[in-house]
Amino acid sequence: MRIVVQSDAFDLGAEVDAMRQGRTDIGAIASFVGLARDMNDGSGVAAMTLEHYPGMTEKALARLVDAAASRWTLLDVTVIHRVGRLLPGDPIVLVAVAASHRGEAFAACEFIMDYLKTQAPFWKKEETPAGDRWVEARASDDAAAARWNQP
Repeated sequence: MRIVVQSDAFDLGAEVDAMRQGRTDIGAIASFVGLARDMNDGSGVAAMTLEHYPGMTEKALARLVDAAASRWTLLDVTVIHRVGRLLPGDPIVLVAVAASHRGEAFAACEFIMDYLKTQAPFWKKEETPAGDRWVEARASDDAAAARWNQP
């Protein structure tokens, strides 16, 4: 398991290669890369700044990964989340999950991302033509996470 909060960009290909290096038990790696957009809620976004509490954020991400590992048989997980000022098109977050089978890898990747959006302590400020604004939590993100609690 690898959890990193950093300001530098990451390389999806390099991260997946590192995850599978020397492994023959991995049958699937599912990944998600979130990107900064140039629009949000109908307004243009010139940049976004992400803030966090070092130490606390990594622990929260580790709990999300542990929750996924308690539901599915996972062989490895990488979560990288960027902080600092990001421009439209910049990668923000990577979740990569290795498992023996694709179903577990896909489900765990989606689960981690859904909970990351609602439970990881990150704060986002957008630079818009009308001025800077803090991004509020979305009901749709809460609904996405809540569906995992359904029987």
